[in-house]
Amino acid sequence: MSSKLDEQKLELSSLINKFTNKDGIHQTELNSVKLIRFSTISEPLHSIYEPSVCFIAQGSKIVMYANEIYQYDPNRYLVASVHMPITGKITAASRDHPFLCLQLSFSTLQILDILKDMPDSEQNKGISPKALVVGKSTSALLDAVIRLVKLLDEPSSIRVLAPLIISEILFRILRNEQGEQVKEFAILGSKASSIEKVIKLINRDYAKTLRVDELAKSINMSTSSLHAYFKRVTGMSPLQYQKKIRLQMARQLLISDNVNAADVAFEVGYESPSQFNREYARLFGSPPIGDIKKIKTNIDIKN
Repeated sequence: MSSKLDEQKLELSSLINKFTNKDGIHQTELNSVKLIRFSTISEPLHSIYEPSVCFIAQGSKIVMYANEIYQYDPNRYLVASVHMPITGKITAASRDHPFLCLQLSFSTLQILDILKDMPDSEQNKGISPKALVVGKSTSALLDAVIRLVKLLDEPSSIRVLAPLIISEILFRILRNEQGEQVKEFAILGSKASSIEKVIKLINRDYAKTLRVDELAKSINMSTSSLHAYFKRVTGMSPLQYQKKIRLQMARQLLISDNVNAADVAFEVGYESPSQFNREYARLFGSPPIGDIKKIKTNIDIKN
């Protein structure tokens, strides 16, 4: 006999399947919610996660970040507390049982708003924060997620009910053991918010020359402190982070536009196409021409 949790997983997968009629990432009428569906196991894909929580209803996925591997599935959800470049791979998916996932974006302000109404005993326990955590799904949490997806069938209720349900989802995540990591990014205050500001600046101006000393000055922090806290949050230095963002943006441009690698190299901030080619191959496994040809061939095969 199936448990209530198993029944909820089936219900959530049925709902996501209902609102995604083809493979891809689907923006919904719920502004902060995307539904994801893929029918095949993927190659390692490089992307930028925004602050969000991801619930898998069917299938499984691994995420590689800062030399660590995180695995999640219908029993476990993934939380990203800041914008970060990650490598992800869908490890279980098929035509009959596609990978089905819901991604809910959130902001630090939403977390802080919930924390102010939580008892002090449930707040900061002085642990070291991690930018990426995996938590165990519960029946109460999945119940809220299901109610959120069901709002897509009654759009007139979204404006009133969605914020309440989203707050409930975040509250339940914060109360879980792994939620302590998420809390830290909000309640550590100046250090966490300063690093988040730097991350946003690098994402916005990734093609510009990175002046770490100027970034440190903009957040009233020493260069050495910025390096230390930035690595603590992201697992890499500011320059390494920028390089990964540049290369991922370059790959997106090469896939979507009919442009050559040299032009893209300059567009994302490289001064030397040869250096761009070397670093691109180091991250993605092959030079731009070979990598993009392989990706487009796979797309044509799937279509």
